[in-house]
Amino acid sequence: MKELQRTGMNARDGNNATVSRKADHVRLCVEEEVSFTRKTTGFECWEFQHNALPELNLDEVDASCEFLGRRLSVPLIISGMTGGYEDAEPLNRSLARLCNQVGIACGVGSQRQMLDDNRFLGSYTVVREEAPDVPVIANLGAAEIARLKDFSLVHRLVDAIEADALAVHCNPLQEFLQPEGNPEFRGALEAIGRLVRDLSVPVIVKEVGAGISGPVARRLEDAGVRWIDVAGAGGTSWAGVEMMRRGEQCLPVSHEFWNWGIPTADAVREVRHVVDPAVKIIASGGITDGVMMAKALALGADYVGAARPVLRALWNDGFEEALRLVEGWANDLKGVMFLTGSRMISELKQQSLRCVARAH
Repeated sequence: MKELQRTGMNARDGNNATVSRKADHVRLCVEEEVSFTRKTTGFECWEFQHNALPELNLDEVDASCEFLGRRLSVPLIISGMTGGYEDAEPLNRSLARLCNQVGIACGVGSQRQMLDDNRFLGSYTVVREEAPDVPVIANLGAAEIARLKDFSLVHRLVDAIEADALAVHCNPLQEFLQPEGNPEFRGALEAIGRLVRDLSVPVIVKEVGAGISGPVARRLEDAGVRWIDVAGAGGTSWAGVEMMRRGEQCLPVSHEFWNWGIPTADAVREVRHVVDPAVKIIASGGITDGVMMAKALALGADYVGAARPVLRALWNDGFEEALRLVEGWANDLKGVMFLTGSRMISELKQQSLRCVARAH
């Protein structure tokens, strides 16, 4: 988005490190190569069996589904990316407008800044304004949840953007590497369990790019969580983002952390294997096309999330190109469904995948 580039993503607010950090995150994601350097999502290890007689017409394929009480055209969520600084408002406005136009869900970035003040409230509320017809997902970190004695503030964050759910992001690796991070997760699981019981909307627990394992998923299920976003490795490395941000005042860290995490495909399979079928799984982390979406669904996910590819398309080429990208993913997904004889998403989820050699 050229108008965003002109407003200056490097602007600093000396009175609020959170504002500065949020601007840094977006700038690095769109301008730098922050993907995993040695680890992939694992989806390349799986392929569908081609069906030469699908016994349906392409126009009979229906990729729609229900999510949080609303109908989506395809099971896709544009995951929360930003908010909480001046230049985030036009960015979130465009992302929300895109989601509403396509008919997919939209998340906001961490609302941690709203715990401090309401200066940039509009950068979050604009999402519901521009996306009145699709699910909107609020966002707060597990480390913040663990410190709260009651959840009145969380209720206000959810109500402020008329959210249909709250994503609680678990990002211990990012907090460890972040120069101003908060690597304090003691009590987070217990707090999440209380929040699930206290909040009037569903709680989605998600990672941010290092993945959720089977054992962690079981602990979350036992705590009452019924929505898990595995957010695995293979896409954006938030460790890489934070390592780029670290200055000389920070202790040096091993570059091995750049590639730390569970590949997305592995996380989906592992979590689906251990949790009850009623627990809904979102596969995010390195999704770059509709074929990967289809593989994630066939491996056990119920929905798919993506962020950086859409952000970069919007930033570099504008709204129409970002819209074209997402519509292309939907077309890819429908193509896979047609070529596997799957009329509906439920039938695609029953398709078997063949394991092929992992790329080196």
